[in-house]
Amino acid sequence: MSRQKRGRKIDGWLILDKPAGITSTQALNKVKRALDAQKAGHGGTLDPLATGLLPIALGAATKTVPYVMDGTKLYHFTIRFGEARDTDDAEGAVTGTTEARPTDEQIRAALAKFRGAIMQIPPAFSAIKVDGERAYDLARAGAPPELQPRPAQVDKFDLIARPDADTAAFEVASGKGVYMRALARDLAIACGTLGHITVLRRLRVGPFTENMAVSMDTILDPSHTPKILAELVRPIETALDDIPALALTAFEAHALSQGQAISLVDLMGRIPDAANPDEGLVRITAAGRVLALGRLSEGWLKPERLINS
Repeated sequence: MSRQKRGRKIDGWLILDKPAGITSTQALNKVKRALDAQKAGHGGTLDPLATGLLPIALGAATKTVPYVMDGTKLYHFTIRFGEARDTDDAEGAVTGTTEARPTDEQIRAALAKFRGAIMQIPPAFSAIKVDGERAYDLARAGAPPELQPRPAQVDKFDLIARPDADTAAFEVASGKGVYMRALARDLAIACGTLGHITVLRRLRVGPFTENMAVSMDTILDPSHTPKILAELVRPIETALDDIPALALTAFEAHALSQGQAISLVDLMGRIPDAANPDEGLVRITAAGRVLALGRLSEGWLKPERLINS
């Protein structure tokens, strides 16, 4: 006899505005308990110092987490020049100082090196595994690993404010796996100084934006029952809004749900213009519901991830 799962079955996304001072996992657990949800995951880790969008996937929405994490993310952060820290943010120990302060012109000239496809060395305090150990565990034990450069995509990196000589604020739009702390560290070095992040906020994750966000105070308000909070949950499909949609007939939908590929010849006239016919991803709908995600490949529509039965 199988053991019944604890909690309520809730499917969808709750877009949390994470406060500073807690980890993404702690924030996730608070939301899960408040909604009394059976299953939950999050779409992209935020550092404890960081605030902003932390999409929480509930139930079947966890199937769509990888597609949210692949989406473009928008950040604002502030660098303090003159100090390097072992965590590359204000929570770490000081590892170096300098009196050098860059001009606005020097900053803007250096920014060009960090746009587009770049190679980035992640912070020593990161979740990357090294010989089975998390890098941050090794760093906390006094043996920070030498991490190798990794490809990163930075679509936008602009200076947006310069409150004083010691600080500067930036806006960054980036792809998956780009570390803002590493961008801040490396930009400061490129400007002939040292630096670390003091403020970091995420404003967008894929299709999710700030105006969708719910505060932690709202989640933890004792007058808000799990039933009331469930009204804040957005449909699973919200996570897939920026993926081109392809509608199938009931017969085609049944075949696809059984794992069968469908010839693109049979779908002529229905394939969205925005879909890439060479390994492009599409959001497959049937009877007004999102059924699955599929891949256009070698003349076929192939099922990749079933969302709804």
